[in-house]
Formats: sequence, structure tokens, C-alpha cells
Amino acid sequence: MSTVIYPSPIFGPVRSRRLGVSLGINLLPSDGKWCSFDCVYCECGLNAERRAKAPLPTREEVLEALEARLREMQQVGPTPDVLTFAGNGEPTLHPDFPAIIDGVRALRDEYFPEAKMSILSNSTQIHRPEIRTALLHFDNNILKLDTVDAAYIARVDQPQGRYDVGQIVDHLCEFEGNVIIQTMFMTGTLHGESVDNTTEAYVTPWLEALLRIKPRQVMIYTIDRETPIKTLQKATPAQLDAIADRLRQAGLTVSVSY
Repeated sequence: MSTVIYPSPIFGPVRSRRLGVSLGINLLPSDGKWCSFDCVYCECGLNAERRAKAPLPTREEVLEALEARLREMQQVGPTPDVLTFAGNGEPTLHPDFPAIIDGVRALRDEYFPEAKMSILSNSTQIHRPEIRTALLHFDNNILKLDTVDAAYIARVDQPQGRYDVGQIVDHLCEFEGNVIIQTMFMTGTLHGESVDNTTEAYVTPWLEALLRIKPRQVMIYTIDRETPIKTLQKATPAQLDAIADRLRQAGLTVSVSY
């Protein structure tokens, strides 16, 4: 069982495969998960096994802790490349998410104006106009789209409420290219059934959706840490490279994390 639970509201900095020196901002409780997905590959474990009991950090707690850490980093280092909203679940679930973004931007501008602001989100809240507006303030608005196959999403991402992937794609189009799509590719099995989404049946419809969304960049990656389901496997470098080549041939910018 995976047991990676991040401190809250600030953690790191950590060295990110995709973002560099990243100072983490965790708007979720410090003792468990708070997520609108229950992905079988999540490094934080499954929701039922990591149920949070602590409250969400308040806007004031987030900003006070962030300012203290930025002040320390300004004095002794390291210099952050990015401030990243991530952690123990879905950051856009926080009820004060838009107001927190405004405060974080102000602190970033004061202490490390060259640092980027990034978010890792599962896209489940982008039907809300106030969330879409807040996401536009990020330098790296990184939103998940693992596939456009509804049955696969139901089995692997396991939405914890209503989720219509067609509507999600429509809302991703509304960002008018100011979005980075991140997609997890993997192989292996779940309860004896394949979860390999590197095949033609999954890649072609996903690529067609990307051509509609017109993202600034596509980040494809695979399993990097322990997962709660042991029968999942990493996609191979050859599989990821083949998918990346198709994206480039279609005129899309892509990064690959093996």
C-alpha cells in the first residue's frame, strides 16, 4: 500500500521531473486524502484507506505558512523554479481556492517574481466558471485527461461524483490553448483486466480530443512511485516515445517523463 501523504499547507521544495525546484502548496488536510478522483495509481493511496480527519487549512494559514517559507528561502535558498499546487488530492476543491490564488500570486511577486505558478489538477471542477477563471492565473495550468474512454475512467480514475468526459473536453476547449494536458500512461492489470491505455484504441480518440483542445503543451508520463494496486506496470520508454512522436507529427508540443 502506498503511504505518501504530504505535509500541509506547504511542503518541499522537491525536485520535480517536469517542473524543476518546486515548492509545494497543499490545500488539503495533512493527515489524508481529499479528492474527487480515486485513481488506482495514486501515490497517496486509495481514498477509503487514507480518509482525512483534519480540517482543510484556511486561506490565512496557507498564506502565513507560504510567506514564512518564502522568506526563509530568500535568505538561505534554494531559489524555487515554481510554486506548485498539489498534494493530498484535488486543490480546486478548497472553498477559498480563487482567493488563495490571489494571495499566492502577491507573495510570489514580492519574494520570487521569476518563479512560475503551477497546478496539478484532475479537471473535475472546471465546469465551475470561478474555477476556470482562477486557473487562468497560473503560468502552468496542468489539467488531467488520461483518456476519453468513459469506461476506462470509471475503472481507473474512479470519479467520486458525476463525471462526463465529453463535457470535460468541452470545458478544456474553453481555455483556448492556455492549458497543459497531463496524461498517465500505464500497462498491467486491475482485477485481472488490462489497464493498458497505450494502445491504438485509446490513443487515437485521445489525440483527436487534444486536437480540439489545442493545449499549449502535453505532458505524458507513467508510474514513478509505489501504487496501491500492485498489478499496475509502467509504460515502457518505447511506448511513450511512440505516443510522443504521434503528438509531434500532429503539431503538438509534448514532454515525456519515463
